[in-house]
Amino acid sequence: MSGSEGQAHPRLPGILAERVADQDARWPVSKVETAFENPYLGVSLDTIVDPAGQEHTRVVVRPHGAVAVLALDEDDRVLLVEQYRHPVGQRLIEIPAGTLDIEGEHPAEAAARELGEEADIHAAHWQPLLEMAATPGYSSERWTAYLATELTAVPETERTRREAEEADMRQWWVPFERAVDLVLDGRITDALTVGAILAAQVRRSR
Repeated sequence: MSGSEGQAHPRLPGILAERVADQDARWPVSKVETAFENPYLGVSLDTIVDPAGQEHTRVVVRPHGAVAVLALDEDDRVLLVEQYRHPVGQRLIEIPAGTLDIEGEHPAEAAARELGEEADIHAAHWQPLLEMAATPGYSSERWTAYLATELTAVPETERTRREAEEADMRQWWVPFERAVDLVLDGRITDALTVGAILAAQVRRSR
């Protein structure tokens, strides 16, 4: 079970519990039709079979996973990048992030690479911060966020030449508490950025 057994709620449907967790599960798949595939993602139509034996068709988007970095300097300022995002028609404020597009690369290694590529920064200390299933209703993508501290600048001769949307990227350093306010005010809406900032805030309060 995903949660520990307990008593029924005294007034509402459901069980009283103190510990619950995601768990691995897999309904049988009777048919898979590939609708689209390229190096970035695949889309399929999966026919799944429920415990009662009924079949249901589900669209499944299978992108690479992604990582993100909440980088904090010695004065508790968080690094935010401003990047154009074509699908939503906005320049979004985000923490550095990117896809797991190198085969065999560990998420922590990908996070360090993205921080260097997007912000010209190295970090000496890394800490896992948050795990998220991006949009599990239709996508298999999972996200991992890390907290990065003890920051130093990448030497100019070693910096990545950014292209496309990243060539137009700007970096901002914002006091961490102000970044929390910007999330709660709806001025920062990128899901991974929101999750990482609020997770860091909650960890501080414990």
